[in-house]
Amino acid sequence: MLERIVFKNRSYRRFHEKEKISSNLLKDLINLARLTPSTANLQPLKYIISFESKTNALIFPCLRWAGYLKDWEGPEDGQRPSAYIVILNDKNICENTTIDQGIAAQSILLGAVEAELGGCIIASIDRDLLRKELKIDDQYQILLVLALGKPRERVMLENIKDGDVRYWRDKNAVHHVPKRPLDEILVDIG
Repeated sequence: MLERIVFKNRSYRRFHEKEKISSNLLKDLINLARLTPSTANLQPLKYIISFESKTNALIFPCLRWAGYLKDWEGPEDGQRPSAYIVILNDKNICENTTIDQGIAAQSILLGAVEAELGGCIIASIDRDLLRKELKIDDQYQILLVLALGKPRERVMLENIKDGDVRYWRDKNAVHHVPKRPLDEILVDIG
């Protein structure tokens, strides 16, 4: 059921790094994104896949991992993603996309959950460094990086308390994510 997959689709930031992801599976995940709706059906998104240690090592330092966890600089060796997907906008097709990358990223991550993987959508990126490291042509706007792998952490959803949306980790390294209740996000218009 879709609800189960959505519930399991958390932002995982620690992985079993040695559990590799094949290029074929990454291509299958990108194919899910290819099949999703696109604004005006322009389909401007392009993708870079990385599943080899050497390229992954170039991508990792370009990413900022968890803004609310001030004392954590990201996953340690052995806990880093096994693969990445870099989502690009081809400016020769469309100068600026607004929602396509969100639809594509969610489709990819839902497919990853179905494949017993997890991931994290990362928008906090040193784009200049990533462009340099991967030799990304200026024709492409760097939109998002998806970190993928076999999750190595437990993520718990809980009700929001006192309006605080910040996620946090407890002493057992369980990652807690506050969510607003359904009745708080529904707007009554009459």
